[in-house]
Amino acid sequence: MTAEPFDAIVLAGGSGSRMGGVDKPALEVHGRSMLTTALAAVAGAAATVVVGPRRPELDSTIRQVQESPRGSGPVSALAAGLREAGGSAVVAVLAADLPTLTADAVDRLRDTLRGGTDAAFAIDETGRVQFLLGVWRRDVLAARLAALDGLSNQAMKSLVPHGFATVQMSGISDCDTAEDLAAARAADDAGPASIVDARAAIRRRIETLPALELSPLAAVGGVLAQPLVSVDALPRLDTSAMDGYAVSGPGPWQLDAAVRYAGSADEVVLDPGHAVRIATGAHLPTGATAVIRDEHAGLDGQTLSRRPDAPDRDDTRRRGEDWAPGAPLAPGGTPVTAALASLARSAEVTELLVRGPVRAHVVVTGDEIRRDGPLRDGQTRDSLGPVLPHYLSWCGLRAEADTHLRDTAGGFDELLAAGTIDADVIVIVGATGGGAADHLRHALGRAGARMVVNGVRCRPGGSQVVAVLPDERVVLGLPGNPYAAVATVLLTAPSIAAALTGAPRPVPVSGAVANAAELAPAGTRAHTPRIVPVTRQPDGAWVGVSQVRTAHLGALVGADALAVIEPGTPDGGHAELLLLPR
Repeated sequence: MTAEPFDAIVLAGGSGSRMGGVDKPALEVHGRSMLTTALAAVAGAAATVVVGPRRPELDSTIRQVQESPRGSGPVSALAAGLREAGGSAVVAVLAADLPTLTADAVDRLRDTLRGGTDAAFAIDETGRVQFLLGVWRRDVLAARLAALDGLSNQAMKSLVPHGFATVQMSGISDCDTAEDLAAARAADDAGPASIVDARAAIRRRIETLPALELSPLAAVGGVLAQPLVSVDALPRLDTSAMDGYAVSGPGPWQLDAAVRYAGSADEVVLDPGHAVRIATGAHLPTGATAVIRDEHAGLDGQTLSRRPDAPDRDDTRRRGEDWAPGAPLAPGGTPVTAALASLARSAEVTELLVRGPVRAHVVVTGDEIRRDGPLRDGQTRDSLGPVLPHYLSWCGLRAEADTHLRDTAGGFDELLAAGTIDADVIVIVGATGGGAADHLRHALGRAGARMVVNGVRCRPGGSQVVAVLPDERVVLGLPGNPYAAVATVLLTAPSIAAALTGAPRPVPVSGAVANAAELAPAGTRAHTPRIVPVTRQPDGAWVGVSQVRTAHLGALVGADALAVIEPGTPDGGHAELLLLPR
């Protein structure tokens, strides 16, 4: 429901006077700075401006500006930010001292603005209106700024229009004092995150893999850690682009008996006025000046000439026509596909510096799970483990081994211990819920893992876990039932692969879902998207399945994608699509 583009202005003035003059936006809460939290909350903005002292660590796509004079207050800072913002009709404004702010909060304000109001602001748990957490109509904000008698040291209330809306929220209190900061750091931030925030946390808190030198074929599935540069020219020599004749000088030409074949090392010298037969891909004889293809040539005995109706063209591929030695062929950060591996070999590149391919180890948990042999009472066939590598590969993870883990309290401790599993990602199926046999979260805590994602607000897949062990191996915990596990892999695994390899952040694909209102009606688990199978119709629209049995993958048979549908999306509204492998 928040499809309208928006720009974001983040006020990060830096000086916390009631905290001893510290750089307040740089203070960390739960492992990240409050400025980072603010930027994650507006990650979907078309343009983002940070107002305050220059911060070299910020991404180059983020615009930075300082209000003038420095320290002249939030209104002056807001005006400076608006001058640097993009052209979106909606502008989100927030301070960089909201340590538990999420993208959901910004989205709720944007949804409220859709009702035609001039601005929407958050109200915190104390009932206070947070004028530095709001969304504005750009033209209204610009007009209110222009109407002020000066910008310096103005209160934010002086900007507020008469027609504004408010949204009651929790978890948005700001940090003005050391006590506020201590309380924020002590608070439990381990609850479920939105999909946007979960992906941002994965990108921020998972370190990239070290770069390795691999052959182009072994590197498929990885990502270039440095640009791909050609070693030799292509073609390496002047070669014939067609079957025909290599000729020397102007015609007509005397046809010699020699024939130049591709790969031939025989020395052939053409004198002026002479020609020889030549095959596609063969390098030109010494003295040759051009190639005439068969259909453009006429032969009278041993005399060759260009046909009168043929174009005057040369079918020679000259050395370096495709690229010269040292030419850049692909930038760093490019995924190594089969095509890129082929390109490297064409350029005589024998080794690539890459991160990845990402190696995964699949662990299926549960006493009741049986892969092979007849089932006994109480057992369930492992219908997911054998096919999970197919879905992981689609998402950029190469499954190299698997394990079956029984439901014992200490089983995970041995599994997660350093040196037990040699993999970049340990993918664990089951044990992510709160049941008696669900030991994963406790085991991660005992192992000293840092939690990256502790649940996501979505259905199914809400119980998923992403954590990083002390040795930097990543753990992806999936729900136990097959449909939820596959939905989680498609939703989350591409972000893990991109974070580990340094690949660009995956760009979501979307499509119009014809029956979206039926699939995720308004009022059902507010702000919790539903993930459903959809099939593309001949007219380009997508149609979803409303009833899905999650104990097997039958709902995916014939489906083209999973759609992530927000509650209240109207019929024909757009949803993110998680494309299914074939």
